[in-house]
Amino acid sequence: MSDQTSLQSDSLNSAGTKKKSASKTSPEAKKKASISYADAGVDITSGDRAKQRIKMLARKTFNKNVLSEIGGFGGLFALDLDKFPNPVLVSSADGVGTKLKVAFELGIHHTVGADLVNHCVNDIAVQGATPLFFLDYLATGALEGNVVETVVQGISEACRANGCALIGGETAQMPGFYQPGEYDLAGTIIGAVNRDQIITGANIQVGDVLLGLPSNGLHTNGYSLARKLLFDVAKYGPEQYVNELKDKTGAALMRTHRSYLGVIKKLTTAGVVSGMAHITGGGITENLPRIIPKGMGALVDLASWTAPPLFEHLQKLGNVDQEEMLRTFNMGIGLIAVIPADKLKKAKAILNRANERHSIIGRITRGERKVSYT
Repeated sequence: MSDQTSLQSDSLNSAGTKKKSASKTSPEAKKKASISYADAGVDITSGDRAKQRIKMLARKTFNKNVLSEIGGFGGLFALDLDKFPNPVLVSSADGVGTKLKVAFELGIHHTVGADLVNHCVNDIAVQGATPLFFLDYLATGALEGNVVETVVQGISEACRANGCALIGGETAQMPGFYQPGEYDLAGTIIGAVNRDQIITGANIQVGDVLLGLPSNGLHTNGYSLARKLLFDVAKYGPEQYVNELKDKTGAALMRTHRSYLGVIKKLTTAGVVSGMAHITGGGITENLPRIIPKGMGALVDLASWTAPPLFEHLQKLGNVDQEEMLRTFNMGIGLIAVIPADKLKKAKAILNRANERHSIIGRITRGERKVSYT
């Protein structure tokens, strides 16, 4: 309810003498400047236009299981019980973190949408799940329709590539909460797996082999430290070419988070994996133990793969301890598949046919549930 106060004033008659105000003021005198939501910083009209464009992008990801349009109070999705006769739903939510700061600096907003989707897809795929649908959340101070559309376009394309539907989300205008030109981005994914096909790591045995699959770079983790080292310590600009990186700083940081869904499906369909770990924040040190059973540990050989130049340069710039590097960054390994020794030959053949680079980086041992390095 608006608060409109009537204003009363004395007036002068034609003779210049004071005339008492009328007991009732005119409608014009009662009027006060109307304040709208746009005056408070929220442009509903602009938001509506952006949402119409988002709807078109989302519809491109729809399949026969999507039963609702974008814009309802909730998205509707029919689970295919022929494909999942004994279904278990698997969910995950995540964000892109301070990688967004680099996106703001460079004005590159397309790839962060793919980063978000691929990160979430990997998190459920390592448990054997197939992605079903995705929901995004984008919050900003003042809505810039072209930026929002670009971000959602990246989300839409990544959803299509991973076979999941973008069935809803939220675009929030929050004036005063974000700096001009900035936004936050998060997403939630829902997938499904048949109960007897869930991969938890419970079947991991001592002697199983660790196969490491390469990352594209930092993916979506460790950016606070990386930005400090590259921009504050080394004083590089985001457009500066750095010989040690063999690339411009910004381009090296903005490489897209890989989706491992395709290769994961090949390995799980062949029944050659006993566990998988998506290497994100916390690196190998903290992510691999999440799937290792009690009474076992992992021994990882750091000489078994070559870390990309970005990681080596970051370590040199900050004189960062190796232990700190390994618990902050993925160090060039984005996914670890735990393979029974008697299935290693088959697993390697599958990866070779898929032209997927891989390295044997260690094995499962007896001991505490932690990673040791050699």
